Amino acid sequence: MTLLQIVVLAVVQGITEFLPISSSAHLILTPVFGDWPDQGLGFDLAVHLGTLVAVVAYFRRDLWQLGGDGLASVVQRRHVGESRLAWLLVLGTIPVGLAGLLFADFIEGELRSVTVITVTTILFGLLLGFSDVFGRRARGLASIGLRDALIVGGAQALALIPGTSRSGITMTAGLMIGLDREAAARFSFLLAVPVTVLASAHKLLQLAGSGEPVQWGAFLLGGVLAAITAFLCIHYFLRWLNRFGLLPYVVYRLALGGILIALFW
Repeated sequence: MTLLQIVVLAVVQGITEFLPISSSAHLILTPVFGDWPDQGLGFDLAVHLGTLVAVVAYFRRDLWQLGGDGLASVVQRRHVGESRLAWLLVLGTIPVGLAGLLFADFIEGELRSVTVITVTTILFGLLLGFSDVFGRRARGLASIGLRDALIVGGAQALALIPGTSRSGITMTAGLMIGLDREAAARFSFLLAVPVTVLASAHKLLQLAGSGEPVQWGAFLLGGVLAAITAFLCIHYFLRWLNRFGLLPYVVYRLALGGILIALFW
């Protein structure tokens, strides 16, 4: 990989992982537009680990409390502090874990195409806009219950399809069940931690089984750049969310879908 490829792909991953515009789609499309060879499993693993570091660092206080209270609830056999939210995050992760086990090979083999990305980019962009305009936006993070976690978690499983966007579909589901923008975004970002751990573990197993050599320079640089970019992206997304809403991301998705139709259909 060239230095330009490393920088561009790492920054693209860092920006798109937590914005509702699909990181998987952009990591597939960027080499297509740049006429670059596939970046390989090792680099994909590096940038996923980078974004994991970013979200853990940004929500470190929340995660520390959630983890501590969750463990305390097991020992004391009752809810302790934020343990209820901790277990809801575990519950919300189960659907995507099961879907990954059942359909990962099919998705990676059959659905990583520009056609699929075009359809999902437009379709789920429209759904995001609909939920932002018509959602009641009346509930906070503390109001999330078992049903809500299953709905958002079930929606998250769809994000295995390139172009859907994990953050986009989970925020869409959150808004549709009445969460306000900040609650939907925070629940989505907290859900990103266990999901990214699972995704990184899956890619690590793939890499170990492939025998593909790791370019350690690209691995380290890509991971660091993705982490820095993703951290800044989370910060400014949450800061500007209530001011600008989700319309800019809907417009971007529709514009990208239109460009893909014009170029490839």
